[in-house]
Amino acid sequence: MEPRIQYAKTADGVSIAFCETGEGMPLVIVPAAPVSHAQLAWEMWGHVLKPLARSFRIVWYDSRGSGLSDRDAVDFSVEAMVRDLNAVVAQTAPERFALSSVGDGVPIAVAAAAAWPECVSHLILVDGWARNSDLLRSPHGQFEVAIRDKDWVLYTETLWSTWFRFQNPDVARRVAAYTRECVGPDGLRAAFAAMVGWDVSDLLSRVRAPTLVVHNRGGFFPVQLGQRLAAGIPGARFLVVEDPFYANLPALVEEFAAPADSTATSPAAGLVTILFTDMEGSTTLTQRLGDAKAQEIVRTHNTIVRDALKARSGSEIKHTGDGIMASFTSASRALECAVAIQRAVAARAEEQPEAPLRVRIGLNAGEPVAEEKDLFGTAVQLAARICAHAEPSEIVASNVVRELAAGKGFLFSDRGDVALRGFEDPVRLYEVTWREA
Repeated sequence: MEPRIQYAKTADGVSIAFCETGEGMPLVIVPAAPVSHAQLAWEMWGHVLKPLARSFRIVWYDSRGSGLSDRDAVDFSVEAMVRDLNAVVAQTAPERFALSSVGDGVPIAVAAAAAWPECVSHLILVDGWARNSDLLRSPHGQFEVAIRDKDWVLYTETLWSTWFRFQNPDVARRVAAYTRECVGPDGLRAAFAAMVGWDVSDLLSRVRAPTLVVHNRGGFFPVQLGQRLAAGIPGARFLVVEDPFYANLPALVEEFAAPADSTATSPAAGLVTILFTDMEGSTTLTQRLGDAKAQEIVRTHNTIVRDALKARSGSEIKHTGDGIMASFTSASRALECAVAIQRAVAARAEEQPEAPLRVRIGLNAGEPVAEEKDLFGTAVQLAARICAHAEPSEIVASNVVRELAAGKGFLFSDRGDVALRGFEDPVRLYEVTWREA
């Protein structure tokens, strides 16, 4: 069954067509503008999309000026392309997501990853480039320019025969016909004219997501362009392949970016420390900033918390809508995580005061019931109530957490006995000092 076409609206009012299917971590595929058609891609590139949908919730879309998106929108600047992606992400990927792109979409994926380091979990760049002038100097780039103004059918069929190295004329003709459905000659020439100014070389060093750069040997884009991408992105992995039809690409992406076996983060049995986070005024933020901006702040919160959990061996149990519940086998690690979260949130507030994020954190320890990858029982309920009692930017812990972490260098301020909803007896609470002197 074909995925259904949906639409997202960009900040400048352009309607962007997109599809999504599958389950799991979101993988957003940035199109090689203007050769994209959300509906026809499911058949044309099904050998890539369908295997990916078994491991990810994949999202693909048409750039402006192409496919089923607004064909009259012909602003093909990098900024406009990123607006298209942002509109789709705001509607389909509320938390962290992986980004992937092939060919001329690669610079857009790089620009987005550099701009949203807290959102992009993985970056996969295939047969791409960072600076269009490098491409135009290559023999294939010069050849494409030379035939661009020729007969439209002849141009598309020659272009794709060259891309696939003349190995399979039938495939080249199919892709050529697909291209003509995606965009008309005027739209393609407008896009390629705009790409002359595309240059994301200076953004490569700002990419923080784990990155896989895949490049076909002897393909349309010289391997040197892929090498420059990988060399510019910190820690990027570079892989040269012989796979012009991308038959092996889904397996590479799954190996690189698919989440690890969920049993690795199953709740621990026995004594654990429970941590809850809660964002201040998330509903008010949505009303004041709008859905897209508020969702960006939620993604920032999620990234900060998950990075802190990963660094301190914490297990995320679930997302609560306004926060995250996690567990630790060590009370001191849970406290270290809470402190790291508040310091990261405070640092972000200094950098972006116009988009406020404040978080309250509550901790308790006990022996909850572990069932179906979740934790239940009094210890969990008390941790949630402690979090709700905390003020924004505070860390509040129960006495048992304080006692378990005794001698570990944490500073506690006695808040006294507090009556918490649902508990008959008052609970002794302590505020944890996290701000550095």
